Amino acid sequence: MKKNKFTGLILLILAIAVTSCGKKEAEKGQAAESQLPKVKIATVNERDVEQVQTFTATVEPEVKNNIAPASPGRIRNIFVEVGATVSKGQRLAQMDAVNLSNSETQIENLRRMYKRVAELFSVGGASQQELDNAKLQLDVAETNMKNLSENTYLHSPINGVVTARNYDVGDMFTGQLPLLTVMQINPVKLKINISESFYSKIKVGMQVDVKVDVFENETFPAKVSLIYPVIDERTRTFTVELKLSNPGSKVRPGMFARVNMNFGTEKHVVVPDRSIVKQTGSGSRYVFVYSDGKVKYTEVKLGRRIDNEYELFSGVSNGQQIVVSGLNKLQDGMEVEVVK
Repeated sequence: MKKNKFTGLILLILAIAVTSCGKKEAEKGQAAESQLPKVKIATVNERDVEQVQTFTATVEPEVKNNIAPASPGRIRNIFVEVGATVSKGQRLAQMDAVNLSNSETQIENLRRMYKRVAELFSVGGASQQELDNAKLQLDVAETNMKNLSENTYLHSPINGVVTARNYDVGDMFTGQLPLLTVMQINPVKLKINISESFYSKIKVGMQVDVKVDVFENETFPAKVSLIYPVIDERTRTFTVELKLSNPGSKVRPGMFARVNMNFGTEKHVVVPDRSIVKQTGSGSRYVFVYSDGKVKYTEVKLGRRIDNEYELFSGVSNGQQIVVSGLNKLQDGMEVEVVK
């Protein structure tokens, strides 16, 4: 009898212990579950996104002419100052005219000589060779005088603005710097380098928008005027030249500009900007993709920023779920608790 009671007591103690252990294990499981990182998730979808690319450029003159004589000489006069607007053919400067004066005298003598030889030739007093030699000497002298004249009186080859003056009257022109620089700044041009992936999408005449940092709130229309025919094998880019009409010469050469080009629309996944994780020490970007209670650390390639969202070129597919809140404590492969 006593033995049966003792045996029953032992069994009762064991039952209580087992029940207690089971309860503790259940409590541990509940505690572990409650300690999972809490996250919010969102389902991503594709949508039409405008393919607008921004490029930087420096404004350049349509034409730039350096004004200088062909050979060194004394500067006798400069008729314009920096900032002056000049017309095509306008006289800008005068060099020493001694050589030109001597050439004019020589030509007068050669003309008289040619006239005498021609008169003699007409009556049989000179040969054809003598007549040809006299004409050749006159032609050579006239060509030399024309060159001297062009290099004595310097004219503007374009309508433009004087942007540099490197000498003063009386200086000896040495040829190290041009005497003057004249630029045509209406229109102006810009050159941008574009990725080869867009080569088939660029057409001459394509409209673009240009913003100049100096004029923050203004947009200037421009057109593609020239597409370079080769791809740079080092950078995998090609050069495109833009022409910007510039009435009033408001935009000036040397200004920093941003060119916005619209290549139409494409369907891409768009995600909230708060879901993007930047990896420390690199330019890589990641998101946490959620699936079956766990998250996966996934690299993505960003496109445009659109308000508080980013376009993605790769990394996440249409319909996948990503973490949008509670990212701070997450690691790749970690189990998480989704909250609304």
